[in-house]
Amino acid sequence: MKAASIPANEEVRLNALSSYGILDTLPEEEYDSITRMATEICRTPISLVSLIDKNRQWCKSRQRLKVTETSREVSFCAHVLLNPEQLFIVPDARKDERFADNPLVTGYPNVVFYAGVPLVDQDGFALGSLCVIDSRPRTLTENQLLSLKALAKLVTTHFELRRTRQELAETRQALADARNKSETATRSSTA
Repeated sequence: MKAASIPANEEVRLNALSSYGILDTLPEEEYDSITRMATEICRTPISLVSLIDKNRQWCKSRQRLKVTETSREVSFCAHVLLNPEQLFIVPDARKDERFADNPLVTGYPNVVFYAGVPLVDQDGFALGSLCVIDSRPRTLTENQLLSLKALAKLVTTHFELRRTRQELAETRQALADARNKSETATRSSTA
């Protein structure tokens, strides 16, 4: 088994991932809808929205997979980070020297086929992947690949909206705090 290399921009990439405040959050319907669509479009039993942090792969959404995270060392999705402008496809992991003895191949969930689309934010950082997985070798059609790319873009759009909502809430709170401070100062000076 060959673990994925660490990207050259890893520290900045991890800061970008952290800025979304999404790691270790509860499931959300918008992401679950996307993984359901990916599973249906690609006719695979498993699909994930996974994020790669310093030591692990964490699943924001998953279809038909019991675990919510794996070590980064065994993660297929960690390989996606290395070429954020390309899909990462493994037609048969049992025949691929990088994965043949990977515990995710030799044991649960018996990964044979893997296709992952990088989740790239607006600043160009690969945060993780939208992937589909099967326990048998296969390929995807051009239309399936195009659909996966479109769904991955939708995931990153939801990430951006999430961060914008958080920033807006922080700005509103700062304005409310400043207003209260100003009103308190005004009352104190007139008393």
